Amino acid sequence: MKREYCGLVGISGHPEAARMAYFGLYALQHRGQESAGIVTWDGTKIREQRGMGLVADVFNERHLGKELKGSTAVGHIRYSTTGASLLRNAQPFMVRFGEYRLAIGHNGNLVNAQALRQELEEQGSIFQTTMDSEVIVHLIARNLNGKSLEEAIALACSRIQGAYSLIILANNKLIALRDPLGFRPLALGRMGDAYAVASETCAFDLLEAEYLRCIEPGEMVIIEDRCLSSRRFAEAVPSKSCIFELVYFARPDSLVFGREVYAARKRMGELLAQEAPVDADFIMPFPDSGMYAAVGYAQASGMPFELGMIRNHYIGRTFIQPSQDMRDFGVRVKLNPVRSLIKGKRLIIIEDSIVRGTTIRTRVKKLREMGAREIHMRVSCPPIRHPCYFGIDFSSKGELIASNHPVPDIARYIGLDSLHYLSIEGLLNSVGKDMGYCLACFDGRYPVDVDPACSKMCLEDKCCG
Repeated sequence: MKREYCGLVGISGHPEAARMAYFGLYALQHRGQESAGIVTWDGTKIREQRGMGLVADVFNERHLGKELKGSTAVGHIRYSTTGASLLRNAQPFMVRFGEYRLAIGHNGNLVNAQALRQELEEQGSIFQTTMDSEVIVHLIARNLNGKSLEEAIALACSRIQGAYSLIILANNKLIALRDPLGFRPLALGRMGDAYAVASETCAFDLLEAEYLRCIEPGEMVIIEDRCLSSRRFAEAVPSKSCIFELVYFARPDSLVFGREVYAARKRMGELLAQEAPVDADFIMPFPDSGMYAAVGYAQASGMPFELGMIRNHYIGRTFIQPSQDMRDFGVRVKLNPVRSLIKGKRLIIIEDSIVRGTTIRTRVKKLREMGAREIHMRVSCPPIRHPCYFGIDFSSKGELIASNHPVPDIARYIGLDSLHYLSIEGLLNSVGKDMGYCLACFDGRYPVDVDPACSKMCLEDKCCG
Protein backbone atom coordinates (compact mmCIF):
# COMPACT_ATOMS: atom_id res chain seq x y z
CA MET A 1 0.00 0.00 0.00
CA LYS A 2 1.17 3.49 -0.82
CA ARG A 3 1.09 5.95 2.07
CA GLU A 4 1.03 9.70 2.10
CA TYR A 5 3.48 11.45 4.37
CA CYS A 6 2.96 15.03 5.64
CA GLY A 7 1.68 18.45 4.69
CA LEU A 8 2.92 21.85 5.87
CA VAL A 9 1.35 25.31 6.01
CA GLY A 10 2.83 28.55 7.37
CA ILE A 11 1.07 31.93 7.63
CA SER A 12 2.78 35.22 8.56
CA GLY A 13 1.23 38.66 8.94
CA HIS A 14 -2.45 37.70 8.74
CA PRO A 15 -4.95 38.68 11.48
CA GLU A 16 -6.63 35.27 11.20
CA ALA A 17 -3.49 33.19 10.78
CA ALA A 18 -4.94 30.09 12.50
CA ARG A 19 -8.01 30.07 10.27
CA MET A 20 -5.86 30.47 7.16
CA ALA A 21 -3.62 27.61 8.34
CA TYR A 22 -6.73 25.48 8.88
CA PHE A 23 -7.93 26.09 5.33
CA GLY A 24 -4.47 25.32 3.99
CA LEU A 25 -4.29 22.04 5.91
CA TYR A 26 -7.78 21.16 4.69
CA ALA A 27 -6.56 21.51 1.09
CA LEU A 28 -3.56 19.29 1.89
CA GLN A 29 -5.50 16.56 3.69
CA HIS A 30 -4.50 14.02 1.02
CA ARG A 31 -0.93 14.20 2.31
CA GLY A 32 -1.71 12.73 5.73
CA GLN A 33 -4.70 11.63 7.79
CA GLU A 34 -3.25 10.51 11.13
CA SER A 35 -2.97 13.78 13.02
CA ALA A 36 -3.19 17.54 12.59
CA GLY A 37 -1.90 20.53 14.50
CA ILE A 38 -1.65 24.33 14.45
CA VAL A 39 0.62 26.52 16.59
CA THR A 40 0.26 30.33 16.70
CA TRP A 41 2.18 33.30 18.10
CA ASP A 42 0.33 36.44 19.21
CA GLY A 43 3.35 38.59 20.08
CA THR A 44 3.74 37.39 23.65
CA LYS A 45 2.40 33.86 23.87
CA ILE A 46 2.58 30.66 21.85
CA ARG A 47 -0.58 28.58 21.58
CA GLU A 48 -1.26 25.12 20.16
CA GLN A 49 -3.96 22.67 19.22
CA ARG A 50 -3.06 19.17 18.07
CA GLY A 51 -5.06 16.00 17.79
CA MET A 52 -5.41 12.63 16.13
CA GLY A 53 -7.56 12.36 13.02
CA LEU A 54 -8.59 14.55 10.12
CA VAL A 55 -8.31 18.34 10.05
CA ALA A 56 -12.06 18.85 10.41
CA ASP A 57 -12.12 16.52 13.45
CA VAL A 58 -9.21 18.17 15.29
CA PHE A 59 -10.27 21.84 15.06
CA ASN A 60 -13.50 23.67 15.80
CA GLU A 61 -14.67 27.27 15.80
CA ARG A 62 -13.55 27.78 19.41
CA HIS A 63 -9.97 26.89 18.48
CA LEU A 64 -9.88 29.02 15.33
CA GLY A 65 -11.86 32.00 16.55
CA LYS A 66 -10.85 32.37 20.19
CA GLU A 67 -7.95 30.19 21.36
CA LEU A 68 -5.39 30.17 18.54
CA LYS A 69 -4.75 33.92 18.52
CA GLY A 70 -1.99 35.62 16.60
CA SER A 71 -0.90 36.71 13.14
CA THR A 72 1.71 33.96 12.70
CA ALA A 73 0.86 30.27 12.47
CA VAL A 74 2.37 26.97 11.41
CA GLY A 75 0.24 23.92 10.63
CA HIS A 76 1.00 20.27 10.00
CA ILE A 77 -0.82 17.12 8.96
CA ARG A 78 0.91 13.81 9.43
CA TYR A 79 1.27 10.38 8.06
CA SER A 80 4.00 8.86 10.17
CA THR A 81 7.15 7.81 8.32
CA THR A 82 9.30 7.67 11.46
CA GLY A 83 7.71 7.03 14.84
CA ALA A 84 4.37 5.58 15.84
CA SER A 85 1.00 7.21 15.15
CA LEU A 86 0.46 8.68 18.62
CA LEU A 87 -0.57 12.10 19.92
CA ARG A 88 2.89 12.71 21.37
CA ASN A 89 4.25 12.43 17.81
CA ALA A 90 1.73 14.87 16.32
CA GLN A 91 3.20 18.07 14.92
CA PRO A 92 4.01 20.94 14.95
CA PHE A 93 6.43 19.94 17.70
CA MET A 94 6.72 22.78 20.22
CA VAL A 95 9.52 23.61 22.69
CA ARG A 96 10.69 26.56 24.82
CA PHE A 97 14.36 27.41 24.87
CA GLY A 98 15.72 30.63 26.35
CA GLU A 99 14.01 33.59 24.74
CA TYR A 100 12.51 31.45 21.97
CA ARG A 101 9.23 29.60 21.70
CA LEU A 102 9.81 27.21 18.81
CA ALA A 103 7.36 25.10 16.79
CA ILE A 104 8.54 22.93 13.92
CA GLY A 105 6.67 21.14 11.14
CA HIS A 106 8.63 18.58 9.12
CA ASN A 107 7.87 16.79 5.85
CA GLY A 108 10.40 14.13 4.96
CA ASN A 109 12.61 11.57 6.64
CA LEU A 110 16.13 11.78 8.09
CA VAL A 111 18.32 8.79 7.29
CA ASN A 112 20.83 9.47 10.11
CA ALA A 113 18.30 10.24 12.85
CA GLN A 114 19.10 7.12 14.85
CA ALA A 115 22.82 7.88 15.09
CA LEU A 116 22.19 11.55 15.88
CA ARG A 117 19.68 10.74 18.58
CA GLN A 118 22.08 8.31 20.26
CA GLU A 119 24.81 10.96 20.17
CA LEU A 120 22.52 13.61 21.63
CA GLU A 121 21.25 11.31 24.39
CA GLU A 122 24.82 10.48 25.37
CA GLN A 123 25.40 14.24 25.72
CA GLY A 124 22.39 14.62 28.02
CA SER A 125 19.48 15.42 25.69
CA ILE A 126 16.09 14.11 26.79
CA PHE A 127 13.62 13.24 24.05
CA GLN A 128 9.84 13.49 24.40
CA THR A 129 8.86 11.74 21.15
CA THR A 130 10.01 9.04 18.75
CA MET A 131 10.03 11.33 15.72
CA ASP A 132 13.15 12.09 13.73
CA SER A 133 11.92 15.72 13.66
CA GLU A 134 12.77 16.16 17.36
CA VAL A 135 16.44 15.54 16.54
CA ILE A 136 16.38 18.75 14.49
CA VAL A 137 15.03 20.77 17.44
CA HIS A 138 17.78 19.52 19.77
CA LEU A 139 20.45 20.36 17.21
CA ILE A 140 19.06 23.89 16.80
CA ALA A 141 18.97 24.44 20.58
CA ARG A 142 22.57 23.28 20.99
CA ASN A 143 23.76 25.85 18.45
CA LEU A 144 21.79 28.85 19.71
CA ASN A 145 24.29 30.04 22.34
CA GLY A 146 26.07 33.05 20.89
CA LYS A 147 24.57 32.59 17.41
CA SER A 148 21.51 33.87 15.61
CA LEU A 149 18.55 31.60 15.13
CA GLU A 150 19.23 31.40 11.40
CA GLU A 151 22.86 30.39 12.04
CA ALA A 152 21.73 27.76 14.55
CA ILE A 153 19.28 26.29 12.04
CA ALA A 154 21.96 26.22 9.33
CA LEU A 155 24.39 24.42 11.66
CA ALA A 156 21.70 21.91 12.60
CA CYS A 157 20.99 21.25 8.93
CA SER A 158 24.67 20.62 8.30
CA ARG A 159 24.39 17.56 10.57
CA ILE A 160 21.21 15.99 9.25
CA GLN A 161 20.94 13.86 6.12
CA GLY A 162 17.92 12.91 4.10
CA ALA A 163 14.69 14.65 3.17
CA TYR A 164 13.35 17.66 5.01
CA SER A 165 11.09 20.51 4.14
CA LEU A 166 10.67 22.52 7.34
CA ILE A 167 8.50 25.36 8.57
CA ILE A 168 9.65 26.81 11.89
CA LEU A 169 7.80 29.32 14.02
CA ALA A 170 10.18 31.14 16.35
CA ASN A 171 8.38 33.91 18.24
CA ASN A 172 7.36 36.36 15.52
CA LYS A 173 9.55 34.78 12.82
CA LEU A 174 8.38 32.24 10.28
CA ILE A 175 11.24 30.32 8.69
CA ALA A 176 10.85 27.88 5.79
CA LEU A 177 13.55 25.76 4.17
CA ARG A 178 14.19 22.73 1.97
CA ASP A 179 17.03 20.24 2.13
CA PRO A 180 19.89 20.75 -0.34
CA LEU A 181 18.67 17.95 -2.62
CA GLY A 182 15.10 19.28 -2.67
CA PHE A 183 13.37 15.95 -2.01
CA ARG A 184 10.10 17.44 -0.79
CA PRO A 185 8.19 20.40 -2.23
CA LEU A 186 7.59 23.73 -0.52
CA ALA A 187 6.04 26.80 -2.15
CA LEU A 188 5.85 30.50 -1.26
CA GLY A 189 2.74 32.62 -1.72
CA ARG A 190 1.29 35.99 -0.73
CA MET A 191 -2.09 37.30 0.46
CA GLY A 192 -1.90 41.08 0.25
CA ASP A 193 0.95 41.98 2.61
CA ALA A 194 0.78 38.60 4.39
CA TYR A 195 2.82 35.58 3.31
CA ALA A 196 1.95 31.89 3.08
CA VAL A 197 4.11 28.79 2.74
CA ALA A 198 2.68 25.38 1.84
CA SER A 199 3.69 21.94 0.64
CA GLU A 200 1.53 22.34 -2.48
CA THR A 201 0.01 25.26 -4.35
CA CYS A 202 -3.52 23.81 -4.09
CA ALA A 203 -3.49 25.27 -0.56
CA PHE A 204 -2.95 28.74 -2.03
CA ASP A 205 -6.01 28.34 -4.25
CA LEU A 206 -8.24 27.83 -1.22
CA LEU A 207 -6.58 30.75 0.58
CA GLU A 208 -6.84 32.95 -2.52
CA ALA A 209 -3.10 33.52 -2.20
CA GLU A 210 -0.84 34.47 -5.09
CA TYR A 211 1.77 31.83 -5.89
CA LEU A 212 5.19 33.45 -5.97
CA ARG A 213 7.70 30.62 -6.43
CA CYS A 214 9.14 27.39 -5.10
CA ILE A 215 11.49 27.64 -2.15
CA GLU A 216 14.75 26.43 -3.63
CA PRO A 217 16.74 23.41 -2.38
CA GLY A 218 19.20 24.60 0.24
CA GLU A 219 17.35 27.91 0.68
CA MET A 220 16.08 29.38 3.94
CA VAL A 221 13.29 31.97 3.72
CA ILE A 222 12.76 34.23 6.77
CA ILE A 223 9.51 36.18 7.18
CA GLU A 224 9.26 38.74 10.00
CA ASP A 225 7.04 41.81 10.39
CA ARG A 226 5.73 41.38 6.83
CA CYS A 227 9.29 41.50 5.45
CA LEU A 228 10.84 38.59 3.58
CA SER A 229 14.52 37.73 3.27
CA SER A 230 16.38 34.71 1.96
CA ARG A 231 19.73 33.04 2.46
CA ARG A 232 21.42 29.85 1.39
CA PHE A 233 22.36 27.46 4.19
CA ALA A 234 23.99 24.85 1.94
CA GLU A 235 25.98 24.85 -1.28
CA ALA A 236 24.03 24.28 -4.46
CA VAL A 237 24.09 20.65 -5.66
CA PRO A 238 22.11 18.85 -8.38
CA SER A 239 18.57 18.40 -7.09
CA LYS A 240 16.97 15.01 -6.46
CA SER A 241 13.31 15.87 -6.08
CA CYS A 242 10.91 13.01 -5.37
CA ILE A 243 9.39 12.05 -8.70
CA PHE A 244 6.54 10.27 -6.91
CA GLU A 245 5.07 13.65 -6.04
CA LEU A 246 4.26 14.01 -9.73
CA VAL A 247 3.28 10.36 -10.24
CA TYR A 248 0.93 9.96 -7.30
CA PHE A 249 1.18 12.05 -4.13
CA ALA A 250 0.51 15.65 -5.08
CA ARG A 251 -2.98 16.83 -5.90
CA PRO A 252 -3.44 17.14 -9.68
CA ASP A 253 -4.39 20.83 -9.38
CA SER A 254 -1.04 21.68 -7.76
CA LEU A 255 2.23 23.00 -9.06
CA VAL A 256 5.04 20.87 -7.63
CA PHE A 257 8.73 21.60 -8.28
CA GLY A 258 7.44 24.17 -10.76
CA ARG A 259 5.60 21.48 -12.77
CA GLU A 260 1.87 21.20 -13.44
CA VAL A 261 0.90 17.87 -11.90
CA TYR A 262 -2.21 17.40 -14.06
CA ALA A 263 -0.27 17.96 -17.29
CA ALA A 264 2.54 15.65 -16.19
CA ARG A 265 0.16 12.79 -15.43
CA LYS A 266 -1.67 13.21 -18.72
CA ARG A 267 1.68 13.09 -20.51
CA MET A 268 2.55 9.85 -18.71
CA GLY A 269 -0.60 8.32 -20.16
CA GLU A 270 0.19 9.62 -23.64
CA LEU A 271 3.65 8.05 -23.55
CA LEU A 272 2.20 4.79 -22.21
CA ALA A 273 -0.03 4.66 -25.29
CA GLN A 274 3.06 5.09 -27.47
CA GLU A 275 5.15 2.51 -25.58
CA ALA A 276 2.51 -0.23 -25.27
CA PRO A 277 -0.48 0.09 -27.59
CA VAL A 278 -3.11 -2.63 -27.48
CA ASP A 279 -6.50 -3.02 -29.13
CA ALA A 280 -9.40 -2.80 -26.71
CA ASP A 281 -12.95 -1.51 -26.34
CA PHE A 282 -12.19 1.26 -23.86
CA ILE A 283 -9.77 2.75 -21.33
CA MET A 284 -10.63 2.87 -17.61
CA PRO A 285 -8.85 3.81 -14.37
CA PHE A 286 -9.38 2.55 -10.84
CA PRO A 287 -10.55 5.86 -9.34
CA ASP A 288 -8.86 7.94 -8.31
CA SER A 289 -5.44 6.45 -9.02
CA GLY A 290 -4.50 6.50 -12.68
CA MET A 291 -7.37 8.86 -13.57
CA TYR A 292 -5.32 11.54 -15.31
CA ALA A 293 -2.90 9.16 -17.00
CA ALA A 294 -5.98 7.33 -18.32
CA VAL A 295 -7.22 10.58 -19.88
CA GLY A 296 -3.87 10.98 -21.62
CA TYR A 297 -3.81 7.36 -22.81
CA ALA A 298 -7.36 7.63 -24.22
CA GLN A 299 -6.64 10.87 -26.05
CA ALA A 300 -3.38 9.56 -27.53
CA SER A 301 -4.85 6.20 -28.56
CA GLY A 302 -8.21 7.46 -29.81
CA MET A 303 -10.07 4.87 -27.75
CA PRO A 304 -13.02 5.77 -25.51
CA PHE A 305 -12.52 6.64 -21.84
CA GLU A 306 -15.02 5.09 -19.43
CA LEU A 307 -15.44 4.97 -15.67
CA GLY A 308 -15.88 1.22 -15.43
CA MET A 309 -15.62 1.33 -11.66
CA ILE A 310 -17.47 3.74 -9.43
CA ARG A 311 -15.95 4.97 -6.20
CA ASN A 312 -17.94 5.30 -2.99
CA HIS A 313 -16.82 8.71 -1.68
CA TYR A 314 -18.53 8.31 1.68
CA ILE A 315 -16.45 5.50 3.15
CA GLY A 316 -14.59 6.92 6.13
CA ARG A 317 -11.51 5.70 7.92
CA THR A 318 -13.63 4.18 10.71
CA PHE A 319 -15.75 1.91 8.49
CA ILE A 320 -16.28 -1.36 10.41
CA GLN A 321 -15.82 -4.56 8.42
CA PRO A 322 -18.36 -7.28 9.23
CA SER A 323 -15.77 -9.97 9.98
CA GLN A 324 -12.09 -10.70 9.68
CA ASP A 325 -12.83 -13.44 7.16
CA MET A 326 -13.98 -10.86 4.61
CA ARG A 327 -10.41 -9.89 3.77
CA ASP A 328 -11.18 -8.04 0.55
CA PHE A 329 -14.30 -6.28 1.84
CA GLY A 330 -12.44 -2.99 2.34
CA VAL A 331 -11.42 -3.12 -1.33
CA ARG A 332 -14.89 -3.95 -2.63
CA VAL A 333 -16.70 -1.36 -0.55
CA LYS A 334 -14.65 1.48 -2.05
CA LEU A 335 -15.00 0.59 -5.74
CA ASN A 336 -17.75 -1.24 -7.58
CA PRO A 337 -17.81 -2.16 -11.31
CA VAL A 338 -20.51 -1.02 -13.73
CA ARG A 339 -21.79 -4.41 -14.89
CA SER A 340 -23.20 -3.29 -18.24
CA LEU A 341 -19.85 -1.79 -19.27
CA ILE A 342 -17.72 -4.79 -18.33
CA LYS A 343 -19.38 -7.92 -19.69
CA GLY A 344 -17.76 -9.23 -22.88
CA LYS A 345 -15.46 -6.21 -23.21
CA ARG A 346 -11.72 -5.83 -23.72
CA LEU A 347 -10.43 -3.41 -21.08
CA ILE A 348 -7.29 -1.35 -20.67
CA ILE A 349 -6.86 -0.35 -17.02
CA ILE A 350 -4.51 2.53 -16.25
CA GLU A 351 -2.86 2.54 -12.82
CA ASP A 352 -0.34 4.99 -11.37
CA SER A 353 1.71 2.28 -9.64
CA ILE A 354 1.73 -1.26 -8.29
CA VAL A 355 3.27 -1.82 -4.87
CA ARG A 356 2.24 -5.23 -3.49
CA GLY A 357 -0.36 -6.07 -6.13
CA THR A 358 -2.86 -7.59 -3.70
CA THR A 359 -5.50 -4.85 -3.97
CA ILE A 360 -5.31 -4.72 -7.77
CA ARG A 361 -5.57 -8.52 -7.93
CA THR A 362 -8.87 -8.41 -6.01
CA ARG A 363 -10.27 -5.76 -8.35
CA VAL A 364 -9.20 -7.61 -11.49
CA LYS A 365 -10.77 -10.81 -10.15
CA LYS A 366 -14.06 -8.93 -9.74
CA LEU A 367 -13.90 -7.72 -13.34
CA ARG A 368 -13.33 -11.29 -14.53
CA GLU A 369 -16.33 -12.47 -12.53
CA MET A 370 -18.43 -9.84 -14.28
CA GLY A 371 -17.45 -11.19 -17.69
CA ALA A 372 -14.56 -9.03 -18.90
CA ARG A 373 -13.14 -10.76 -22.00
CA GLU A 374 -9.64 -9.26 -21.84
CA ILE A 375 -7.93 -7.15 -19.19
CA HIS A 376 -4.75 -5.27 -20.02
CA MET A 377 -3.00 -3.00 -17.54
CA ARG A 378 -0.72 -0.05 -18.20
CA VAL A 379 1.13 1.57 -15.28
CA SER A 380 2.24 5.20 -15.44
CA CYS A 381 5.54 4.67 -13.61
CA PRO A 382 8.31 2.05 -13.74
CA PRO A 383 8.28 -1.02 -11.44
CA ILE A 384 8.86 -0.13 -7.77
CA ARG A 385 11.70 -2.45 -6.76
CA HIS A 386 13.32 -0.65 -3.82
CA PRO A 387 12.03 0.85 -0.55
CA CYS A 388 12.06 4.60 0.06
CA TYR A 389 13.98 6.07 3.01
CA PHE A 390 13.06 9.70 2.34
CA GLY A 391 9.46 9.99 3.48
CA ILE A 392 7.32 7.55 1.47
CA ASP A 393 6.16 4.58 3.50
CA PHE A 394 6.62 1.95 0.79
CA SER A 395 6.75 -1.64 1.95
CA SER A 396 10.05 -3.34 2.68
CA LYS A 397 11.82 -4.73 -0.36
CA GLY A 398 10.54 -8.22 0.42
CA GLU A 399 6.94 -7.01 0.07
CA LEU A 400 7.41 -5.08 -3.17
CA ILE A 401 6.09 -7.39 -5.86
CA ALA A 402 8.36 -6.00 -8.61
CA SER A 403 11.50 -6.57 -6.53
CA ASN A 404 10.91 -10.33 -6.52
CA HIS A 405 9.08 -11.11 -9.76
CA PRO A 406 9.50 -10.33 -13.47
CA VAL A 407 6.70 -8.50 -15.25
CA PRO A 408 5.13 -11.60 -16.89
CA ASP A 409 4.86 -13.28 -13.46
CA ILE A 410 3.25 -10.16 -11.99
CA ALA A 411 0.71 -10.16 -14.83
CA ARG A 412 -0.18 -13.79 -14.14
CA TYR A 413 -0.48 -13.18 -10.39
CA ILE A 414 -2.83 -10.23 -10.88
CA GLY A 415 -4.80 -12.04 -13.59
CA LEU A 416 -3.99 -9.85 -16.59
CA ASP A 417 -3.72 -10.58 -20.29
CA SER A 418 -0.86 -8.10 -20.55
CA LEU A 419 1.04 -5.67 -18.33
CA HIS A 420 3.36 -2.79 -19.21
CA TYR A 421 5.09 -0.27 -16.95
CA LEU A 422 6.12 3.14 -18.25
CA SER A 423 9.86 3.20 -18.83
CA ILE A 424 12.13 5.44 -16.79
CA GLU A 425 12.90 7.32 -20.00
CA GLY A 426 9.19 7.81 -20.63
CA LEU A 427 8.60 9.00 -17.08
CA LEU A 428 11.41 11.55 -17.30
CA ASN A 429 10.07 12.79 -20.63
CA SER A 430 6.69 13.29 -18.94
CA VAL A 431 7.97 15.48 -16.11
CA GLY A 432 10.84 17.34 -17.75
CA LYS A 433 14.36 16.00 -18.06
CA ASP A 434 15.91 19.37 -17.32
CA MET A 435 15.37 18.83 -13.61
CA GLY A 436 16.98 16.29 -11.30
CA TYR A 437 14.75 13.64 -9.71
CA CYS A 438 15.22 10.87 -7.19
CA LEU A 439 14.53 7.55 -8.93
CA ALA A 440 15.77 5.30 -6.12
CA CYS A 441 12.51 3.37 -5.73
CA PHE A 442 12.91 2.29 -9.35
CA ASP A 443 16.68 1.86 -9.81
CA GLY A 444 18.04 1.55 -6.24
CA ARG A 445 20.45 4.47 -6.68
CA TYR A 446 19.96 6.41 -3.46
CA PRO A 447 21.17 10.04 -3.57
CA VAL A 448 22.60 9.73 -0.04
CA ASP A 449 23.86 6.73 1.87
CA VAL A 450 21.05 4.93 3.69
CA ASP A 451 20.99 2.40 6.51
CA PRO A 452 18.45 -0.37 5.74
CA ALA A 453 17.94 -0.73 9.51
CA CYS A 454 16.57 2.85 9.62
CA SER A 455 12.95 1.73 9.55
CA LYS A 456 9.75 3.57 10.44
CA MET A 457 9.91 2.32 14.04
CA CYS A 458 13.67 2.58 14.53
CA LEU A 459 13.30 5.33 17.17
CA GLU A 460 10.69 3.50 19.25
CA ASP A 461 11.87 2.43 22.71
CA LYS A 462 11.98 -1.23 21.78
CA CYS A 463 14.36 -0.47 18.93
CA CYS A 464 16.52 2.20 20.48
CA GLY A 465 17.12 0.55 23.82
